[in-house]
Amino acid sequence: MQVTFLGTSSGVPTRARNVSAVALRLPQRSEMWLFDCGEGTQHQFLRSDLRLSQLRRVFITHMHGDHVFGLPGLLASLGLSGSCNAGVDLYGPDPLDAFLTGALNNSSTRIGYPLQVHRVRQAAERGSVLFEDADLTVRCTPLTHRVPAYAYRVEQKPLAGRFDIAQAKELQIPPGPVYAQLKRGETVTLDDGRVIDGTSLCGPERPGVSLVYCTDTVFSEAAVELARGADLLIHESTFAHAEAEMAFQKQHSTSTMAAQTAAEAGVGQLVLTHLSPRYVAGNPVTPDDLLREAQAIFPNTTLARDFLCLDVKPRYNSS
Repeated sequence: MQVTFLGTSSGVPTRARNVSAVALRLPQRSEMWLFDCGEGTQHQFLRSDLRLSQLRRVFITHMHGDHVFGLPGLLASLGLSGSCNAGVDLYGPDPLDAFLTGALNNSSTRIGYPLQVHRVRQAAERGSVLFEDADLTVRCTPLTHRVPAYAYRVEQKPLAGRFDIAQAKELQIPPGPVYAQLKRGETVTLDDGRVIDGTSLCGPERPGVSLVYCTDTVFSEAAVELARGADLLIHESTFAHAEAEMAFQKQHSTSTMAAQTAAEAGVGQLVLTHLSPRYVAGNPVTPDDLLREAQAIFPNTTLARDFLCLDVKPRYNSS
């Protein structure tokens, strides 16, 4: 999986940072998911190497404008491009459907592809699976914010063990399509009549990778539980530690709250995003100061910037 940050500012865009949006490229398929869609997100797509035609699912954390105002325009442009025959599934808070219906109907916008909205509240409250296919599962949890807000966890299912080519050659199994079947753990009958169990030629299953997207919220035990053991945690860091009182008032996180979440959850890597526009070069406090605050608690912390691309890597080497 590969993450691309399309917007890393909170509230309003700046010259260097657009408002919230994170794209996720999925492994082994030409499919992309989007988390939040602030105003101008479709313009950010044009400035990146991402292909909007690959968009299949959109996950919205909450209904504040810096997370959703870009969605009607993006969906409309996707329809005009004529490249979305598979349709798009949307996941988010209860008002998401009404928001989109109003925006699209009142602008006489016709979406020429399947569009389905899924409410996430019940899955979040029950701790049940929100989405699942052959390769991935998605779960969510309620956060602590001024309006209903949710964090999402994407988890890749265990991968097949590594195929032992040397052993296959020792058994004089001829290379070709049969290798692919054996790699999948299937039982194969060879031309000479031998029956080979593919699992005997594969090592133990390898864990898939996982990531958690968490914004907007003040420090939340629910977020810690959702993020437990994740390879990558993307967490909002709207304020510096010195402004913790303001963070509590506005129900946002400081750099140290994000780091505390990462440390308590035992994640592999933390990325700070959703930074207040007040933190720019030349001001008394800069984004680098927030990064240092977080690294003092959780050393493996990175500061997000627009168009930063990261491969989600396992916490432990599974080779």
